[in-house]
Amino acid sequence: MQNDKAGFYHSHQGIGNLIAAEAGSRGFKLETAGAFVSLELIAAGIVRCKAWKKGLTFGDFSYAVTAAAGVVDFRHSENERQIELTTGRLKVVVQKTPLRIRFYTTSGELLNADDEAFGISWIGDEVTCYKTLQDQERFIGLGEKTGNLDRRGEAYINWNTDHFAYPADADPLYLSTPFYIGLRQGLAYGIYLDNSHQTVFNFGASNDRFAYFSAADGPMDYYFIHHETIAGIVSDYTVLTGRMPLPPLWSLGYHQCRYSYYPDTAVMSIARQFREKDIPADVIYLDIHYMDQYKVFTFDPERFSQPEELVKELKAMGFEVTLILDPGIKKEKGYPPYDDGLAADHFVKYPDGEPYTAQVWPGWSHFPDFTQAKTREWWGDQLTYYTDKGIKGFWNDMNEPANWGQHMPDLIEFDYDGQRATHKKARNIYGLQMARSSYEGALKHAGDQRPFILTRAGFSGIQRYAAVWTGDNVASDEHMLAGVRLVNSLGLTGIANAGYDVGGFVGDPSPELFARWISIGAFCPFFRGHSMINSKSAEPWAFGETVEAIARNYIKLRYRLMPYLYSLFYEASVSGLPVARSLAFDYASDDTIFEPAFQQQYLYGPSILVCPVASTEKICLVYLPEGDWYDLFTDRKYAGKQVAAVNCPPEKLPLFVRAGSCLPMQAAVASLQDKPEPVMDLHIYHGKTPETFDYYEDDGHSYAYENGQFCQRSFRYDPDLQQMVIGACSGSYPSHFTAIRVILHGFPAMKTIRVNGTSVGVETGSFRFTEALPEVDPLGHPAASDMSIKAVGYLQIANSDREIVLSWTS
Repeated sequence: MQNDKAGFYHSHQGIGNLIAAEAGSRGFKLETAGAFVSLELIAAGIVRCKAWKKGLTFGDFSYAVTAAAGVVDFRHSENERQIELTTGRLKVVVQKTPLRIRFYTTSGELLNADDEAFGISWIGDEVTCYKTLQDQERFIGLGEKTGNLDRRGEAYINWNTDHFAYPADADPLYLSTPFYIGLRQGLAYGIYLDNSHQTVFNFGASNDRFAYFSAADGPMDYYFIHHETIAGIVSDYTVLTGRMPLPPLWSLGYHQCRYSYYPDTAVMSIARQFREKDIPADVIYLDIHYMDQYKVFTFDPERFSQPEELVKELKAMGFEVTLILDPGIKKEKGYPPYDDGLAADHFVKYPDGEPYTAQVWPGWSHFPDFTQAKTREWWGDQLTYYTDKGIKGFWNDMNEPANWGQHMPDLIEFDYDGQRATHKKARNIYGLQMARSSYEGALKHAGDQRPFILTRAGFSGIQRYAAVWTGDNVASDEHMLAGVRLVNSLGLTGIANAGYDVGGFVGDPSPELFARWISIGAFCPFFRGHSMINSKSAEPWAFGETVEAIARNYIKLRYRLMPYLYSLFYEASVSGLPVARSLAFDYASDDTIFEPAFQQQYLYGPSILVCPVASTEKICLVYLPEGDWYDLFTDRKYAGKQVAAVNCPPEKLPLFVRAGSCLPMQAAVASLQDKPEPVMDLHIYHGKTPETFDYYEDDGHSYAYENGQFCQRSFRYDPDLQQMVIGACSGSYPSHFTAIRVILHGFPAMKTIRVNGTSVGVETGSFRFTEALPEVDPLGHPAASDMSIKAVGYLQIANSDREIVLSWTS
């Protein structure tokens, strides 16, 4: 502490020199004159680095990290200058004077290093880790952050914020995931800062000397992750913070929402129009006007007088209901959630014990303390008001937490599962814990049916409980493309199920903008149209016949891709890999993918390249990464590592398929509750290298898959062996598909073709070539008549749970 004319101030305090080190079974405990540091091996490629000032005590409690440290083989050595700790995946070097930490590959290539001058240091309660800013180093991730794919030169704040109609470059937004990935010269690492206070990540903004990450209070507690691939880093990060549960199949369909559809007759009218207009949809939302005076756990007695009957009618039409839940509990005697919550001490409080009160939709309200186990259970049990009526979808909103005025006092206290904390520490995890409460309650009360939980706010680990949407966006091309980047960035932080409001929540989209946005949204993990009160209607048919046909085409295309998409969601549930994948996953060493013109392109799973473009573009430039690519609709083949000019009228989003891909599809259905025709279309795209796609199928709604009731198999394409192998099914679930129609793209003429060794030559008629097969794969609507998927031939074979080998000679 020093004194100047302005009074006391906190000066910079470095961590100092190492004075003691103790080796243990999981790493090292280190000591300097003013601080303690621990290096703990969680796995061969994950090291936890924790530093705190002497005189302070911080436990290991975390809402984000769920993984326990494993047994890791490592060796260590020490000399007068440094300590080295080496695992099978990385090497950690601790410089003694001053204490600085560097990370290397096992072959000695530098990954990341503390800044030599500052390292870990404090200014009062704020703790910062300064890092060397290396030449040609890029930074990606951080989740729901606007801006460029490469974060270098920018700084970001993690502080969950309700930001209505936010600018396309706003920061912070609703959700915080303090995890980023560093890239340099073919090397990659990840850093997750496990601190729920307000944090800052600076990647060289306003200085040319260092990068840093800091927390307003608490310890410096970060996990360093190294893997050879970005996919491996993200997968390891989700080992730490958890993975999404397998969602119900219906939640992968199209969701229709508005603030608000009311009364119940208006809801039914929207449902009927979807069916009459032959536009697939699976979910209809009820926004706050379903409630009695905006009070959660109520229905308006006039607008929704028979909610259970409404849910039944919608269910009979193939619709599920998802309704909004706001955390504010109206301060009103006689309102059961208020009376019960007050009596059982479920609300956050001032230090003197008085419940905190603020204004939100129902008026003056209290807020449940979701950091308290008994309150999470209480909230979950309240959901029986809805689950007993057949509702399985819950939309958690206003959970930053938001209130009128947007300045929750920092002295508000939370239980924090017995740890006690103020708003400064608890704010960022409030949405996470509300989503957890809703998920656990739905899990408890929805029987054997998988629930769907959606949230606006959250923290690292939110993927364990909920899908995420990017909040109150605006109807503009700028927001449309920014939303794509947000979802891609969320995928880089382990959140596989994310989306944006198609068409924009605020404002009125033009017909061209809505047409483009819904075509892009069809290739978004979470697919929902949503619009605001007092705006124009924004259903797919609200923009004229041409746009309606375009919307129908792309929604149907998504439904036809459901075997592919559901397999991707299963993969996300077991590996942590996202459905929408930034091109950095596979092409991080390609500088072109970071250019502003191409940074929003992404892979939809391993096979489909999506190239979002503004609605004003009719011809655009797209970047095709390394490899060969096929136009999804025309089969035109393009060589990779080139910029190509392509047509992009309103009805044609630039979409490409990676050569060698195996793309399973089905017939379109009105609702995912309906069974498609029992013929799977398996599209095979000729390529030069072997490729494998892992296919997954189950009943789509129950937990029977956890007991082996699933069908999982691989589709393996091998051009060298000139064969396609459909692997044997594992699991006991009988596939819905009794036949497989193998559709070939880009193949040369074949002399012979065999199925399990039996010839099915061209002369039999079971296999034929044609210029195009619109009768096989029509999108079939005049406004997009050129969108029929082309092919050079097909062969229909009987399905079997045994291995099927398709071989040929050319």
